[in-house]
Amino acid sequence: MQNAYKPVEERNQQNTCYVGNLDEQVTEALLWELMLQAGPIVNVFLPKDRVTQTHQGFGFAEFVTEDDADYAIKIMHMIKLYGKPLRVNKASDNKRFVDVGANLFIGNLDSEVDEKVLHDTFSAFGVIANTPKVARDPEIGSSKGYGFVSYDNFDSADAAIEAMNGQFLMNKPITVSYAFKKDSQGERHGSAAERLLAAQAQKNAPVHMPNRMFADAPGGMPVGGPPMPGMPPPPMGGMMPPPMPGYGMPPPGFAPPPGFAPPPGFAPPPQMYGGYPPMPGMPPPPMPGCKCFSLWLLARTLS
Repeated sequence: MQNAYKPVEERNQQNTCYVGNLDEQVTEALLWELMLQAGPIVNVFLPKDRVTQTHQGFGFAEFVTEDDADYAIKIMHMIKLYGKPLRVNKASDNKRFVDVGANLFIGNLDSEVDEKVLHDTFSAFGVIANTPKVARDPEIGSSKGYGFVSYDNFDSADAAIEAMNGQFLMNKPITVSYAFKKDSQGERHGSAAERLLAAQAQKNAPVHMPNRMFADAPGGMPVGGPPMPGMPPPPMGGMMPPPMPGYGMPPPGFAPPPGFAPPPGFAPPPQMYGGYPPMPGMPPPPMPGCKCFSLWLLARTLS
């Protein structure tokens, strides 16, 4: 492992990943080996307390290229290490999130729901500011049946409440509401004052896109994929597709069953000869039993 320490000003922030929610047992060597699975590492760094010399629960991993850093975010984010889900994102983006108060309480959770399930479920409504938390028993680590999710804006939190409150997650209907404020007497987040402060703080903030796992495929193609071979392409711009040739017409030589006739006012289809309707203005051809039928059919073919 190369020199683990590198000053912030010397690190390439676009090639560096922030790794948060680290367990106290994680060392720089272990973090190096873990992040090495995504690509070549330049250095890793775990900030430590000056007195106790224990790390502060987060670190940084600098990769050789930005593509390696992006790949590490895709495969390492929310992966559990010593039972704790990692938070992995670009180091340059780590300070972009401000706690605006869009914090949700998720109740009646199934015992199988963990932090990754919460993240995958609620990230569909917006950008999650912090790693979702599931309240657990400190001794055995089992879930207490509730957790918390924080967004970077109130619109995403409102959408999550509207869509997920009362919905089933792992076979149990969950409750979704704004969490109570710390050190408050029954006051919840989501007040008008919080929303006003959040709106003012985010006027000049960059726009971050939420999880698009459930969005349509790029290029306007339906989620189901391209049309089957032999099928007409989908209509463009809301236009109706052209009618299929011969659609609604009986096949050549088809006669209705005895006793059935077209509805009143509905003209029967033109009689077909050799697979073609008669030319406008031309007299009907002779019957197939006539001697001149072959000459008529030849002349029609040559014309």
